[in-house]
Amino acid sequence: MATPGIEQLFEFQRLPKDGFLLLLFLLYAPVGLCLMLLRLFIGVHVFLVSCALPDSLVRRFIVRGMWSVLGMFVKQNDPRLRDRNVKVYICNHVTQFDHNIINLLTSCNTPMLEGSPGFVCWARGFMEFGLTSSRSEMAESLKRYCSMEGSLPLLLYPEEETTNGRMGLLKFSSWPFSVSDSVQPVALFVRRPFIPANIEESSWILELLWTLFIPFTVYQVRWLPTVSRQNGDSSQEFGNEVQELLAMELGVVSTQITRADKVEHLKRKRHVAPRTINSNQSLGARPRAISLGFMAGNSMMEDVRISGMVQQVKEVLPHVPLGVIKRDLVQTNCVDTTITNLLEGAEEMNSNSSGGLNVAAVQTSSFSAIGDTASAPALKPNAKSFGKYPDDSHMSLQDRKEALYKYARRRYIEKHGLNQQTDNAQ
Repeated sequence: MATPGIEQLFEFQRLPKDGFLLLLFLLYAPVGLCLMLLRLFIGVHVFLVSCALPDSLVRRFIVRGMWSVLGMFVKQNDPRLRDRNVKVYICNHVTQFDHNIINLLTSCNTPMLEGSPGFVCWARGFMEFGLTSSRSEMAESLKRYCSMEGSLPLLLYPEEETTNGRMGLLKFSSWPFSVSDSVQPVALFVRRPFIPANIEESSWILELLWTLFIPFTVYQVRWLPTVSRQNGDSSQEFGNEVQELLAMELGVVSTQITRADKVEHLKRKRHVAPRTINSNQSLGARPRAISLGFMAGNSMMEDVRISGMVQQVKEVLPHVPLGVIKRDLVQTNCVDTTITNLLEGAEEMNSNSSGGLNVAAVQTSSFSAIGDTASAPALKPNAKSFGKYPDDSHMSLQDRKEALYKYARRRYIEKHGLNQQTDNAQ
């Protein structure tokens, strides 16, 4: 499965793009509005009942039935697969109500990572842990909580941000896997008609209203076997293993895109729209409308194309930040040229920072620039060390750069099956 670009992991438009679906949605809108008002009235009673009843199997059964009246149907595979001894559940993050859904099936707590504690935090079903300055402090607090006798399991989201749940997983953070040496992955599927399950940068109140407006939303929960940390594995390696298992169960791709990449992408999208509008304000009324629509379409297509190219370079050079890759691609408009530029930039930085550095150190730095891999070829430059004269040093540097470029190019071709395409063309 091809690795998706960052645009494909999230939803930014709520209304359906298909004309027929949009017509059906508009015809349904009056019914949906009446349904939302009725469900708001019922939802108040659901909240009061869930607060009044003590946590038990009976309470979960009653509340789950009342949630069905609100249009939220929860299904699960064999509940016997749920490990009652595990202290941490690891789940993919699709909507702002995922923790409420899992709580309908089993008792667990989800810490509030962002936002102020108080009534709203409690009403939404989050657990307050006080203010923590870093994720490492949060992990230590959660570890102490898990060591307490009789504490409920924790439900954690290593992605730390929501996705559309259809294309890929964000790269898992390492801190949730430092809380416990055994975790149980939980795969969550969300389906609803007409509109996406979640829109980026939308408040939880607005998402709740849309959930009550839509005729139904189906949540499918699958319990996977418990995974334990192998001897010598770091928290990040443990997290990568669980991420791959969840991605296989969900039928999506395990990406290297992080929460920080998503935040940067959203920030860039917020700044692009105002610039596009301002650039067209000096035009007349009709030309401005035509030009704005044309430019918006072209800008969206260009963003999708660049995002795909960025992901291709990221696969070859996973250590390079997405922002650096995109800046170079905007100038070169070529994957091969960007890979060459980044490799040459890393090599020149190594040679400039220590002119008398031995070949072993430069070669180690170059391998780390490409990414550690078991199949990496034995790249050996012709020169055993930097030459005494400038011409000799230049030739040694050129040999290494050429070898590194050939390796990166071969890795890129093998990743995308370009060899097969070339053979078929011949």
